[in-house]
Amino acid sequence: MKLTDNVLRSFRVAKVFRENSDKINCFDFSPTGETVISSSDDDSIVLYDCQEGKPKRTLYSKKYGVDLIRYTHAANTVVYSSNKIDDTIRYLSLHDNKYIRYFPGHSKRVVALSMSPVDDTFISGSLDKTIRLWDLRSPNCQGLMHLQGKPVCSFDPEGLIFAAGVNSEMVKLYDLRSFDKGPFATFKMQYDRTCEWTALKFSNDGKLILMSTNGGFLRLVDAFKGAVMHTFGGYNNSKAVTLEATFTPDSQFIMIGSEDGKIHVWNCESGMKVAVLDGKHTGPITCLQFNPKFMTFTSACSNMAFWLPTIDD
Repeated sequence: MKLTDNVLRSFRVAKVFRENSDKINCFDFSPTGETVISSSDDDSIVLYDCQEGKPKRTLYSKKYGVDLIRYTHAANTVVYSSNKIDDTIRYLSLHDNKYIRYFPGHSKRVVALSMSPVDDTFISGSLDKTIRLWDLRSPNCQGLMHLQGKPVCSFDPEGLIFAAGVNSEMVKLYDLRSFDKGPFATFKMQYDRTCEWTALKFSNDGKLILMSTNGGFLRLVDAFKGAVMHTFGGYNNSKAVTLEATFTPDSQFIMIGSEDGKIHVWNCESGMKVAVLDGKHTGPITCLQFNPKFMTFTSACSNMAFWLPTIDD
C-alpha cells in the first residue's frame, strides 16, 4: 500500500492508551516497527506491541526521570537522558531492567539524542553547548564539540554524517570519520527571534532536513545545498511547546501535531497542506512519528494514540 494524499486523509485513531499520568516526552519505534517505547514526565517507560496494539510492559526511572528515549540496535535495549538529578545518559536492558552502562559528561540537560542507524555510535547535544559522540561499548566520550549555543543534532540515514543545528540559526554538517576537523558544510538560516529550534531530522532518502521550532512554523531544508525549500505554518502553538514533527518513511510528507490536538500534514515537494486530522488529544501533541515499516503512526500527549488508514488505495 502506497501513501497518497487520500490515504493520509483517511487516517483515524484506532486505539488510545491512557497508561501515563503526565505528558509523554518522547517515544521511539524499534527498527522492525513491531514495538514502540515511550518515556514520560511521570518517570515511566512503557513498551507497546504495535502488531497487537497493546501495552506490554511498564518500567520506572523514578530517581533519574526519563527523557529522549531511543532504541539501540541490540534487541530490548535503550538509551535515554535524565530530566532529574544529573545529566548522565543511561543504557538500559529492558529484558531484566538493569543498566548496562552510564555515559557521564554533560553538565546541563541533554536536549538531543540520536542513535547511528548503522552501528553502536550515538550523539548527544546539551544545554552545556556541546555535542558529544559516544560508543555504546565504552563509558568514555569518543568526541566532543564545543558550540556557540544550544544544539540540536541528528545522524543522516546512512550514519556517515551528522548535522548540528546551532543557536537556531545555522546548520553544520560533520563527517563522522573526521568530525574533529570541523564541519565540511555550514548553512546559515534566517534567525527568528520569536522561537528556537527544538529538533532536526533527516528524511529517509537523506535529501531533506526538517527543522522543528517551538513557534508556529517548521522549515524544510535541502540537505545538500542548505536552501530553505518550504516553511510550513498554520498550526496552533501559542505556548512555545516543543512539538515533534516527522517525515513519513517514503520522504514524501511531513506531519506535526499542535496544541489543540490536531495533526497537520504537508506534501514535501509542493509544500501544500494535504490533511488536518483530529486526534482528540487532551493536551498538545508533543510526540508524533510514523511507523518505519507499517502503515500506521502514533501521536502522544499524556495518552498514546495509534492511527490506521480507513481506505485501501
